[in-house]
Amino acid sequence: MIDLKYIEENKEEVKKNLSRRNESYKTQIDEVIELNTQRKSLQKIVDDLRFERNKLSNSFSELDKDEKEKTKQKVKSINEKLECNVEKLKQIKESMDKILNSLPNLLDNSTPDGNDEDDNVELFSWEPSLWKTKNIDHWDIAEKLNLVDFKLGAKFSGSRFVVYKENGAKLIRALGWVLLDFHIKNGFKELSVPVIVNPNLMYGTGQLPKFEEDAFKTGEQYLIPTGEVPLTNIYNNEVIDSKMLPIYLTTNSLCFRKEAGSAGKDTKGLIRMHQFNKVEMVKIVKPETSFKELEEMMQNASDILKLFNLRHRVIKLCSGDIGFSSTKTYDLEVWFPAQEKFREISSCSNCLDFQARRMNTRYKEDDNTMFVHTLNGSGLAIDRLFAAILENYYEDGKLKLPEVLRPYFENKEYL
Repeated sequence: MIDLKYIEENKEEVKKNLSRRNESYKTQIDEVIELNTQRKSLQKIVDDLRFERNKLSNSFSELDKDEKEKTKQKVKSINEKLECNVEKLKQIKESMDKILNSLPNLLDNSTPDGNDEDDNVELFSWEPSLWKTKNIDHWDIAEKLNLVDFKLGAKFSGSRFVVYKENGAKLIRALGWVLLDFHIKNGFKELSVPVIVNPNLMYGTGQLPKFEEDAFKTGEQYLIPTGEVPLTNIYNNEVIDSKMLPIYLTTNSLCFRKEAGSAGKDTKGLIRMHQFNKVEMVKIVKPETSFKELEEMMQNASDILKLFNLRHRVIKLCSGDIGFSSTKTYDLEVWFPAQEKFREISSCSNCLDFQARRMNTRYKEDDNTMFVHTLNGSGLAIDRLFAAILENYYEDGKLKLPEVLRPYFENKEYL
């Protein structure tokens, strides 16, 4: 959430910044400022009425019988006015919250302008000494090697669900271990988190209310779309000691997304599923370090891909493609030789204090209480990593295992 005081003091700057996202928020900005003006005026009326009522109540015992009766009538009239104005104040606050909740984060100046993914900017690429230019599709490889059962997944749960079998299940498990061990060695603390969370956690990270159609719901709770949700909310509505910062957290969790806006895209294979595995990185830091932390997070994700000797590139997302809660985002894309293109496998974002304001997560330093900055990044999307390994390492009817995975398969070179 953007600070309302900042919006009021920098109205034109905020309008200009948000317009870079290729959406007009000018009307909402003007409206929320006008509503806040009304709120302040109405709040003064409410405060004055309460003061007058309290003054009358405090003097009540000193009055004679006739004056007491008159005072009762005055208090009754004040209460009626109060009730009406308090209700108006509540409605105004609800309208303000609705607008503020719909506004995305302000963009950092280093985020390039652009309309969509075609305008993203490549920062660098990394290539192993040998890499494939073509291969067969990973879903065909998975079936040939009896690693994944796509039909059984559909039988169990419908489209975009799969069952990993035998060596496939073992490979998914091994990938999770490798990724977690990497992050732990780099200072992250591992948590095993629930995959069902309360609505306020989804609101805190920005999934609600804007992206509710993409979320799976069970009763009044939600299945997490990413481990970012519980990890980032660990200090929801708390004030933490500045000595605890920075906080680095990681988890390997199942994630769930309806992919409501992706009808017809990647219906085959492991790229876009309703249930998937992902190792997540979250950082909770002081404001002055967040951009440095973003660079390190992006480098972490790149170093993981190097562990698997996978060709990849890093791109900076443009204003028209960046996420709702982010001020600056790097995507890491891994090479898929069958598709002859790079596909996203990690997204690393700095959210500044945008999520912290929604979560009310603050830190105390000396006598000052301030909002933390939060960052999140995939480290990595496991099913996509599985698919990339298949396409980059399949040859002559068998899968050559990356060296980092061989200890999990009795040091075999091939599956």
